[in-house]
Amino acid sequence: MSQFFYGPHTHQTCHPLNMVGMLWIDVYNSVFQFPPISSNIAQSLKRKGTTFHRPKSTFKTTCAGGTVSVMFKQPFCATGMNAAVRATVRMGIYTGAKVYFVHEGYQGLVDGGDNIKLATWESVSMMLHLGGTVIGSARCMDFKEKWGRLKAACNLVKLGITNLCVIGGDGSLTGANQFRTEWSELLADLRKGGKISAEEANRSSHLNIMGMVGSIDNDFCGTDMTIGTDSALHRIIEVVDAITTTAQSHQRTFILEVMGRHCGYLALVTALACGADWVFIPEMPPEENWEEHLCKRLIAQRGRGSRLNVIILAEGAQDRNQKPITCDQVKNLVSKKLGFDTRSTILGHVQRGGTPSAFDRILGSRMGVEAVMALLEATPETPACVVSLSGNMAVRLPLMECVQVTKDVTVAMTEGRFEDAVKLRGKSFQNNWDTYKMLAHVTPPEMKSNINIAIINVGAPCAGMNAAVRAAVRVGIIQGHQMLAVHDGFDGLANGQIEPIIWAQVGGWTGKGGSNLGTKRHLPGKNIEQISLNITKFNIHSLIIIGGFEAYLGGLELVTAREMYEELCIPMVVIPATVSNNVPGSDFSIGADTALNTITMTCDRIKQSAAGTKRRVFIIETMGGYCGYLATMAGLSSGADDAYIYEEHYHSLVSLVTTTNKLWINYTTQFLYNLYSEEGKGTFDCRMNVLGHMQQGGTPSPFDRNFGTKMGSKSVLWLTNKLKECYRHGRIFANMPDSACVLGMKKRSLVFQPLASLKDDTDFEHRIPKTEWWLRLRPILKILAKYDTVEMDTSEVAAMEHVIKKTGLVKGDKM
Repeated sequence: MSQFFYGPHTHQTCHPLNMVGMLWIDVYNSVFQFPPISSNIAQSLKRKGTTFHRPKSTFKTTCAGGTVSVMFKQPFCATGMNAAVRATVRMGIYTGAKVYFVHEGYQGLVDGGDNIKLATWESVSMMLHLGGTVIGSARCMDFKEKWGRLKAACNLVKLGITNLCVIGGDGSLTGANQFRTEWSELLADLRKGGKISAEEANRSSHLNIMGMVGSIDNDFCGTDMTIGTDSALHRIIEVVDAITTTAQSHQRTFILEVMGRHCGYLALVTALACGADWVFIPEMPPEENWEEHLCKRLIAQRGRGSRLNVIILAEGAQDRNQKPITCDQVKNLVSKKLGFDTRSTILGHVQRGGTPSAFDRILGSRMGVEAVMALLEATPETPACVVSLSGNMAVRLPLMECVQVTKDVTVAMTEGRFEDAVKLRGKSFQNNWDTYKMLAHVTPPEMKSNINIAIINVGAPCAGMNAAVRAAVRVGIIQGHQMLAVHDGFDGLANGQIEPIIWAQVGGWTGKGGSNLGTKRHLPGKNIEQISLNITKFNIHSLIIIGGFEAYLGGLELVTAREMYEELCIPMVVIPATVSNNVPGSDFSIGADTALNTITMTCDRIKQSAAGTKRRVFIIETMGGYCGYLATMAGLSSGADDAYIYEEHYHSLVSLVTTTNKLWINYTTQFLYNLYSEEGKGTFDCRMNVLGHMQQGGTPSPFDRNFGTKMGSKSVLWLTNKLKECYRHGRIFANMPDSACVLGMKKRSLVFQPLASLKDDTDFEHRIPKTEWWLRLRPILKILAKYDTVEMDTSEVAAMEHVIKKTGLVKGDKM
């Protein structure tokens, strides 16, 4: 466990000549408090310093400017790798190390020469938006032979390289580990053959390895997501949305094959995100006689009023006898047995290309920074590690443990232990599979529960709300409940705009933005009495509130009013859904990822304009109120030079003389625009962009569809159990604090937290949580923007974790 701290505060001057093509992100309506420092506005353009210092006890002496790290990657490039390359290079240079590119993967390492080049800060500029990898990738048979590894080792020793950062799949990372394991032997052979001197051998006595997994397949165990997976899902969902439009018009059945090799992650999440009728994945082949079950399933969907059927097929799909299941096989079955107009599409390598998503850019940046940190902390005894994502946390795992569990999945599938294969894929994969089975393969029961659950949307609309409603409705119906739709927020609940909603009504809702139920910002307030009467009138037994900070406040008001209105003593759950991501109790909110991708795409275009015209500074305003989440994350994903947010006060700008010790200045976008316009006269131009409500609209991203689906499903299951607990003397009575909760993502899992318990962690004036996890990512933004002194807390990510202890090593039929 370790922590960065401030060194002496040095400043880097933002001279106008250094600001050509800069991109600044400004959160909407930020306000800061400043002490008077200087009336010289030019002096105020100095940025807060940002170099970090670590306690000497945690640093090797070779880390202070002498350590050299090299990075390269192997075949199967994934979109988002360039973000990892950029972050690794800049973080390495930032720590005082030399960083080398190795072009063309292991082949470049073997061939040496011009394939190994010194990287500079500028060499990784303007690459965040590029797909593929700028340093190239190639298959290399030479590295599999010892003579090839000898040549590679010689090339590294001659350059004094002792740290290796590898971006690739499990094969590439396994090769890197073998290289490290036999490093001493390779040095001895090189020394014996006169290829290197004793001094060179001593200087390079050990090799540190750090891996980052770049693969669209997401088939590496130990991490929730690999670099490139989210971008691939974006490509897939774009195609699926386009195909389902024509399928709906012509009443067709579409079969889509997606990539993934022997991993069904892409297929599974795609099926969740588009509401597919059936999915084939290699980890869980269909039961015997699946052909008949599939046909019955498709007929049932048409019988419920659906005009189309969608079947998702992973390229490694197989039956229980391990025989491949192909698109043509499924197409012939459906068209011949059912007579449906059926089409099949194999998406192919379009899934690997395109512009990286915001998630992949941020993931690559976080992993690159953490990889360098791990290399600088490594000792000869430290095992080869891989940087992984667990929830919202970057963690380090032993490389070979992850590889072993990844191989165990294949063994489990080969031996027919499919339940074990799903478990070994990890908790995220298993949760996805359980949610899909519930939504797609369970027939609603004939016996009803006599429970009525109402769903209401509150606050500003955002992408993903409809996915949460759909999942809640269908899981509720599967549980035997009657689901009620409340239109137009708390106003609709007060005015009686309540009606039953059925299975067929929510078909196709996962891909629709906005709020189909309608939503308003108004709180219960003066309508509490009327709301309580309608809860009794419509016999509502529990309530799902989907929305932003207004949903949270509205839930609190209803809980507080329980003392006066017994009708409000029913279980309630709040599902955070807002682009601002400012709901206490959850690290993520539905809709924020879609908004972030919209901002990132817009910033890409603006940067292109800035690079073309030169000598131009852009100031971009994002939404979020007083919450700086969107501004910070957009700054990371777009490569901004700074992100002004409310949560981080600035103490370097005063342009007015005051008689007091404090001066409040409103850091609006207009203020920054006026400031830089004044200072840039004759040197650079300034432009201002207010993105506005475009951030709230659009088609939901794969993350928001998947997240909303799981949140909606989990909320109904929780309410079902809570209703059983609260059933007393023939009626529902819930007045305990844990009967009204926020369902949120906290670090690694979805958890329910009582609304009342979150009040102490809420800044009600500014509508934000007092504790915001993403603030720990701001130092990364500053480091990659070349600030001079940065405080960076790594206490939660520095410890080594063990993946085998979590999953269990599978042997035979036992876990």
